[in-house]
Amino acid sequence: MRQGFPMAAPGMAIGLLGGSFDPAHAGHLHLTKEALKRFALDRVWWLVSPGNPLKANGPAPLELRMAAARARVSGDPRVTVSDLEARLGTRRTADTLQRLIPLYPGVRFVWLMGADNLAQFHRWHDWRGILGMVPVGVLARPGQRLAAQCAPAARAYSHARLAPGDAGRLARVAPPAWCYLDMPMLDISSSAIRARGGWHAKG
Repeated sequence: MRQGFPMAAPGMAIGLLGGSFDPAHAGHLHLTKEALKRFALDRVWWLVSPGNPLKANGPAPLELRMAAARARVSGDPRVTVSDLEARLGTRRTADTLQRLIPLYPGVRFVWLMGADNLAQFHRWHDWRGILGMVPVGVLARPGQRLAAQCAPAARAYSHARLAPGDAGRLARVAPPAWCYLDMPMLDISSSAIRARGGWHAKG
């Protein structure tokens, strides 16, 4: 494996949680722990993006966001904070997955997202290609349930949706496959933290 890339063995089920993490907060960790448990994942990698193509304003420096994310994880061995996209030279999820999957033969990746991302998933570059490469695990956040479940991507791939009771099989199901789960609510977001005073606000 290349220097600086996360380690993974064939057969492992690894969730990928991408985002700006500007800053990482309790909601990211809450979603991660729910995903580990309910999707039966071995690890979750936080892919701290160099920048989000869908956001007009650039994030804080990558090094600052990486350090804050590692502090938030607090040494949980199941969670790896990575600048993998910067190392691969990718910013869009489809491009990242196309480069990443061949580097880890035999590893079962699952793309993780909050329900807010599912609601606008059809705006992502090559979103159908993403669904063709990896299963997708969706965890509901406050106020997003209806919008997410009525989203164009959800409707277009209704045939590939797993029931909540099958969530533990998601990593072993051939794509396209996705599963939507409600989780205990923790209403916090990076944008809300920045609005309250940025990196000095707690969340």
